[in-house]
Amino acid sequence: MMSLVAVGPVTARVAGDKMGRMAELWDAMRTRNRAAAEPLAWRMRPRTLAQFVGQTHFLGPGRRLRRMIEADQISSVLLYGPPGTGKTTLAEVIAQATQRRFIRSNAAAVGVKEIRAFLDEARRELEDGGRRTVLFLDEIHRFSKAQQDVLLSDVERGIITLIGATTENPFFSVNSALVSRSQIFAFEPLTEAEIRLILGRAVEDAERGLGGMVITLEEEAANLIAAWSDGDARRALTALEIAACSATPDEQGRIVIDRQAAEESMQRKALVFDAAGDEHYDMASALIKSMRGSDPDAAIYWLARMLVAGEDPRFIARRIAILASEDIGNADPRALEVAHNAWSLAERIGMPECQLTLAQAVIYMATAPKSQASARAIWQAMEEVKTQRTLPVPRDLRDGHYAGAAKLGHAQGYDNPHQSEQGWVDQSYLGVDRRYYVPTGRGHEKRIADFLAWIQQQRQASKEKPPTLEPRPDIDQDGSKT
Repeated sequence: MMSLVAVGPVTARVAGDKMGRMAELWDAMRTRNRAAAEPLAWRMRPRTLAQFVGQTHFLGPGRRLRRMIEADQISSVLLYGPPGTGKTTLAEVIAQATQRRFIRSNAAAVGVKEIRAFLDEARRELEDGGRRTVLFLDEIHRFSKAQQDVLLSDVERGIITLIGATTENPFFSVNSALVSRSQIFAFEPLTEAEIRLILGRAVEDAERGLGGMVITLEEEAANLIAAWSDGDARRALTALEIAACSATPDEQGRIVIDRQAAEESMQRKALVFDAAGDEHYDMASALIKSMRGSDPDAAIYWLARMLVAGEDPRFIARRIAILASEDIGNADPRALEVAHNAWSLAERIGMPECQLTLAQAVIYMATAPKSQASARAIWQAMEEVKTQRTLPVPRDLRDGHYAGAAKLGHAQGYDNPHQSEQGWVDQSYLGVDRRYYVPTGRGHEKRIADFLAWIQQQRQASKEKPPTLEPRPDIDQDGSKT
């Protein structure tokens, strides 16, 4: 016969308390295990605005975003910049500083169903307790139009505060509807001084950092990590942790991180570069402007940055060729020949050897005399052709190589300059007075300017009776006046 044992309320309460303590112990153990697995870069993430390092151009005292946070007037925000500069951390700091609930997700990993769930939760939190919600979406440039349509209404009504982060220029990569409704803050890579400050905090912090270890981070090692991390705090802290945890303590238990240890803890610099993104065009712009500005050292540096990052040398060669015509032109006609040869050789020999050819061409362009006279001439003429009444070809310039051309008056009265002793005749080739090409006084264009001035003198003299013609200032192949 089965016996039944009655469980009274006291026994049930004791059993419940025991189960509760067991659950707390399990939770505590899980928390410790998670914390033990967290890398240094994660543990050292700032928790307050006071701990946040960098981005003083919008987070410094009195700056716009800081004022918005302190006044609890945060609306939709887009955080744009390179990795490791604090975009995700700042979103969490904003939520903490404004005492808002924080939801973190990735725009590429959520669909319309998840977005609706986020909005429902945020609405309940606001209606039931008055607490507002921050929705942080990493890789916001991957946000689809369907997701956007679901989200925008509640964002505009203040039900949820959207903070998006992206490494790509939002004006090119983020939906225009989001851009128009958001404040945009561009993050800059951290300075070497800021990286050193973060390293110092990590070494000293006993709670979250490496303060429990006896570590000496030598100045030369800190400088190397700060320089090689390229403004990425995550990369710098990872290198510090590798150096500290892989080192062998001395007899006193001290760990010394010197330059060699720092070098070994850091991989080769991974340059931020996207062949279709911002960095691609920014570096190309810097290269072109350095050549245009006649700074060969800056031009060589930007060339090196592009080549090391993996830029197609043919793209660089094309930009050099364009600059040779646009920014040098007839001030040094040889620049176009150098650019053409560099392009041809870059295509034929490729990297790494073509770096020499491209470097030679870049230095030539940077040190050549500059003129945009040719470029301005075609720009002006093109604009006039597009926007003004077109000019007819003068009759004496029209084709006369067919039967009946003479009856139409075509090519009648045309004077061939080669039949003149000076190789020039006073004849109109446009039918109206226009001046598109105005040579500078630099390089070869000084000689061209002299020649055009001579032509103008001849035109004036041809109106006199009898004409007083001046000798022509000829120009030989190397551009010297004879």
